[in-house]
Amino acid sequence: MSRKIIFLDIDGTLTEPGCNEVPESAVWAVRQARRQGHYVYLCTGRNYGMLSPLLKYQFDGIISSAGAYIKCRESVIYDCPMTLEQRKHVLHVLQKYGIFHMAECRECVYEDDGMKTFMHRNAEQEDESELLHWRRQLEKNLHIYSMETYQGQPIYKVAVMSTQMKVLIRAYEDLKEDFDFHIRQRDRRGLIYGEVIGKSFDKGKAVERVCRHLNVPLCDTIAIGDSLNDLEMIRTAGFSICMRNGSEKLKDIVDDICPSVNEDGIKYAFLKHLLILDGEKTEVSFV
Repeated sequence: MSRKIIFLDIDGTLTEPGCNEVPESAVWAVRQARRQGHYVYLCTGRNYGMLSPLLKYQFDGIISSAGAYIKCRESVIYDCPMTLEQRKHVLHVLQKYGIFHMAECRECVYEDDGMKTFMHRNAEQEDESELLHWRRQLEKNLHIYSMETYQGQPIYKVAVMSTQMKVLIRAYEDLKEDFDFHIRQRDRRGLIYGEVIGKSFDKGKAVERVCRHLNVPLCDTIAIGDSLNDLEMIRTAGFSICMRNGSEKLKDIVDDICPSVNEDGIKYAFLKHLLILDGEKTEVSFV
C-alpha cells in the first residue's frame, strides 16, 4: 500500500463532541498508522488554542480554524486571518442584525454578550457535534472570553448562531463579497448554527495544501468526519468515511461508514482499510 495522509475531524469523530479524551483504541490506531508510515493529520474547525489537550498524541500535522491555519510538524505552511478591515466589517454586520457570534482567534475565542445563556436555552444535549461542542466549551470556559476584553487580535473565522434564518440571510448579503456563509446545522428547536469563513480556505482546500506540501497525490488521502462542517474535506479526499453517529446528508456521499467514536470507530476503519494490521509492531518504509 502507498503512503496515505489520513485527515481526522475531532468533535464527533476522534472524540465525543466538546471533549478532549481520545479513546484508547483510537490512540492505538493513530500510533500504529504512523508506525506503518502513514501521515495522520487533525482537520478541525477548532482553533489552534483548543487543540492543546490533544497535541500529546503527536500527530503529523494540524489543520485548524477550518483550514485557515495549517502546521506540518513544526512548520506553519498556511496562516490566513481576516484583514483588519474584514474583521471590523464582519463584527459590525453581526452586531447590526443581533446575531449571536464567537470570534475565533488563533489561541482563544471571544463571545458576545448573552451567548452562553442563548446556548443554554436553545442547544440540546442531543444536538449534532458542532452545536454540542460549543455548548460544552462555553460551559467549561475553555479559552473563551467576553467580547468586552477583545483587543484586536487577528480573527480567523466567526461562529454564528440564531433562531431566525432571515437575519442570517441579511448578514450573508452584506458579507458575501469577501466571505462564504456556511449554515451547518439546524436542530429540532430551530437553533441555526453557521460560520463566516473567508473565501480563501476551507477544509477541502487545506487537504490540497497539505498534499502539495508533502508531495502526496489526492488519491492517497483518506478523510474521516461526522458533520456537515466536514463536507469540503470529504469531497476533496481520495476516500471518505463518515461515523455512524454522523450527519445523514454526509453518509449519503461518503465511500464508507464506520462505527461511532465510542464504539472504537477509528480503529475499526483503520483496520478495515488496511491502514494498520492488528497487533502489527514493525515499521514500514515507502519507496
